[in-house]
Amino acid sequence: RHVRFVSVAHAMNYFNESRTQTSAERYIFASGTYKLLAFTIGTIGVLGFCNNAVVIILYYRFKRLRTPTNLLLANISASDLLVSVVGINFTFVSCVKQEWLWNSAACVWDGFSNSLLGVVSLMTLSALAYERYIRVVHAKVVDFPWAWRAITHIWLYSLAWTGAPLLGWNRYTLEVHQLGCSLDWASKDPNDASFILFFLLGCFFIPIGIMAYCYGNILYAVHMKKVAAMLLLMISCYLLCWTPYAVVSMLEAFGKRNAVSPTAAIIPSFFAKSSTVYNPVIYALMNCAGHQMCSSIIPWTHKLFQIMWTVNTYYCTANTTNQNVKTAVPTPNPLLAGPKKHQTKMKRSVFQGVRYP
Repeated sequence: RHVRFVSVAHAMNYFNESRTQTSAERYIFASGTYKLLAFTIGTIGVLGFCNNAVVIILYYRFKRLRTPTNLLLANISASDLLVSVVGINFTFVSCVKQEWLWNSAACVWDGFSNSLLGVVSLMTLSALAYERYIRVVHAKVVDFPWAWRAITHIWLYSLAWTGAPLLGWNRYTLEVHQLGCSLDWASKDPNDASFILFFLLGCFFIPIGIMAYCYGNILYAVHMKKVAAMLLLMISCYLLCWTPYAVVSMLEAFGKRNAVSPTAAIIPSFFAKSSTVYNPVIYALMNCAGHQMCSSIIPWTHKLFQIMWTVNTYYCTANTTNQNVKTAVPTPNPLLAGPKKHQTKMKRSVFQGVRYP
C-alpha cells in the first residue's frame, strides 16, 4: 500500500510538472509584455475610432466639406474606422487572454478583414496623391463621378487581392506571434510564394511609386519649403507604418524558416495598425477647415490644432478676387474647395490647385 501511494504521488507530481511546462511553452511572451501589448493595441483602437469618427462626422455635418477630394478622405476614414471596430478586437482579446482563443473561421475573418481594409486605405492614399497631382500640376479639377469611380475601383481592386487567398491562392493563418491572423507569409510552396510576391508588388510597392511620383512633381511645381515639409511628413508616416511590416513579411516569405521571431513580427503589425490613428490627423484634421470645424464641435481641441497647424499652413489670407487661376499655385486646402461664397478670408494650406466651380 505504501508503494502504491508513492507511485500515485510521483504520478501527480509528474502530471503537475508537465502541465506547468506545457503552460509555460504555450505563452510566447511574458505576462507583462502581454499587458503592454493589450494596452498598446487598445489605445490604437480607441484613438483610431475617435479620430476617424470625427472626420466622417465633419464630412456629413458641414455641407461645404462635401467635395470630391474630401470624399476620398472620407473613404480612408471609413476603412480605418472599420479596422478600429472589427480588425483590432481579436488581437486585443488575445493579448488580454495571452493566447489566440478563436477558431479557424475567426482567424480567416481576422486576416481577411484586416488585409482588405489595409489595402483599401493604402490605395486611397495613392488615389488622393494622384488627385492632388492633377489638380496642382495640371490645374485640373476632379468631380464627384470621378471620385466615386476611384473609390469603386479601389474596393474592387482590394477585394480581388484579399479574396484570392479565400479561393486557394495562399491562405489566412495564425501569425508567428499567435495574436492575430494574416497571409501565410512563411509558406515555401511555390503557389503561396508567388502570391506573396505579386501581393507586395501590387499593394505596397505600386502605391509607394504612385505617391513618390505625384508628390515629387507637386514639390517640383511649387518650390516651397513648407510644402516639402508637409510632403515629407506624409511620405514618412506612410513608410514608418507600412515598411517594417513589408520587410518582415518578405523575410518570412523569402528568408529561412523561423527567420522572424514573434517579437519582430508583432511590432511591425502594430505599426501598420497605428496608421488608423495618423491618417485622419495628417490628411484631414491638420488643415484649416478641418481644424476650425472640429474645434466648433469639440472646443477643447482648439489649442491642440493650433500646435499641429504650424506644420501645415504657410500664410493666412485669401484673395477671393483672383478668380482666373490658370496655373498651379497654392490656393485653399481641398477641404475648403466648396462654393466660392465660403472662401472669403479663409486660411490657405499647402495642397490646393484651382478652385472648384
